[in-house]
Order: sequence, then structure tokens, then C-alpha cells
Amino acid sequence: MFEKVALVGIGLIGSSLARVVRRENLARHIAISTRSEKTLARAEELGLGDSYSTDPAKAVADADLVIVSVPVGSSGEVAKEIAPALKKGAILTDVGSTKSSVIAQMSPHVPEGVHFIPGHPLAGTEKSGPDAGFAELFENRWCIFTPLPGTDPDALEKLSEFWRRCGSNIDTMDPEHHDRTLAIVSHLPHIIAYNIVGTADDLETVTKSEVIKYSASGFRDFTRLAASDPTMWRDVCLHNRDAILEMLARFSEDLASLQRAIRWGEGDKLFELFSRTRAIRRSIIEAGQDIDVPDFGRQAVEHPKN
Repeated sequence: MFEKVALVGIGLIGSSLARVVRRENLARHIAISTRSEKTLARAEELGLGDSYSTDPAKAVADADLVIVSVPVGSSGEVAKEIAPALKKGAILTDVGSTKSSVIAQMSPHVPEGVHFIPGHPLAGTEKSGPDAGFAELFENRWCIFTPLPGTDPDALEKLSEFWRRCGSNIDTMDPEHHDRTLAIVSHLPHIIAYNIVGTADDLETVTKSEVIKYSASGFRDFTRLAASDPTMWRDVCLHNRDAILEMLARFSEDLASLQRAIRWGEGDKLFELFSRTRAIRRSIIEAGQDIDVPDFGRQAVEHPKN
């Protein structure tokens, strides 16, 4: 599909893209850039690309598709650095979990003639780094675009087809709607997980014995979310602040209602809530976004290191 694809950032998403681009023969040349020389060297050891550089401007030169895969707080700085090297007609996209902030940071630096199409693949694990990626990461997952007014329809279709060949389903949203949606389906669950695991850690006498020993229950699944990359999630909280605070307020209200039901022994209310949420789990499985096996299906599939 492309002569040259440049991946700026080679963590879980970037390294998975490198693997699937290679497997599906989506580009003749894969250029990889990351700040860390150690990470770059590891990417080269894994054979993820065809050229490697700690200078993102060098990596994107002559690229037809540039994918920025860095923490959202760094997206503006990266856009500023690569802007002079972007060729006319190139497609520039990102994979950030917040869109309004990324658009505000990157848009001022995008040269005329470059097609900037913000994107977000809803795929990931708690692992990070170039070793964490696998080509199957995007299969049957959603990739959401938040195209700006005046976006070239041919460029949008070409980028959409690229992600389809990576295995993704495609949707488009308004940036603000995206950020509110992700605040409840992704950002809030991670924040709650970080908080619960942090609370357990504060209870040191318990954490060092019973909590770890008996973590084969719900606590274990919270620790998976809470093991996600701290830099990425710090930036998500800071750059989707309004939507996250709105969802936290709603969650706090619902939690207070649940607390009252438990306190006053209102079994009917508890049963109604638990039945409703159980049905949501079944809907997720039926939609193909998970499978009905223990551990949310994550131990049922071994992903080969491509």
C-alpha cells in the first residue's frame, strides 16, 4: 500500500504495527524512530524495520505514511520536530487515546499538503516496549478516526484500508465524543484499577500476605490493568481531564447509591444491578470483543513473537 511507512515510537502499538505491516506486505520500507538508543537497538535486534534512527525527522523523510505512537503529552513536540521533513501528500496519523488534546497539539505544526488524520486503535495489553508487540493485536478490534473538517476523502479511505488490512474494524467520531466515550470504557476502568491496587498496597500487612496469596479472585484482574505503562496513563489523565472528571463524578454518585443499598440491606436493588451488568458482559462476548473462557480469554491464546 505504501512505499515507506515511518513509525515514530516503537512500544506495544508501534512494534505490533511493524510486525503486521511486514506480515501483510503493506510497505516496501519500514522506518523506525524512538528516543531511547537501547529501545532502538532492541527493535533492530528483533528485525522490526528496515532503517532505524533516534531522529524522528530523519525517519519520516520521504515517508508516505507516518504513524506517531508516543504518549499523548509528547505528540505536539514530535509533530513540531517532524514537520519540516514531511513530504507533500503524506498521511500523518497517531494512535493516542485522547483526541481533542492531540489535535490541539499537532495541528498547528502540520504543513500544508500533508493529510493529518487523528486515529486511535482500541487495542492493547498491559505490556510495553518492542518485545510486547504481536501482529495479531488489532484483529477484530476497532480503530476510530476523528477526521478534521476538510479531510481528503481519498486519504481517509487509504488509511482506513491500511487499518482494515491490519485486522481492524473502522469507525469515525467527533473528537469530543471520542474522548467522553473512552473516558468511561477505558480511562475510568484503568484509574479505578490503579486506585484499588494502590489502596491494597497501602495496607502493607495484608498486601504482603493474603492479598498476593489469594489474588486468584477479582483483585488479580485489577492488577493487570494497573500494570499498564505509567507514562502513558499519566498523560491520558492530564490530557482528557474534563471527560475523566465527569465520569468519575458519575461513578462516585453510583458508588454512593450502591453503598446505601448494601448498608440498608436492599437486596432487590443489588440483584437488579448485578443482573444488568452481567448482561453487558454477555454482549461484549457476542460482539466478538472477548471470548468466554477464564481470565477474560487472555491466557487462552498464545501470541507468537513475529
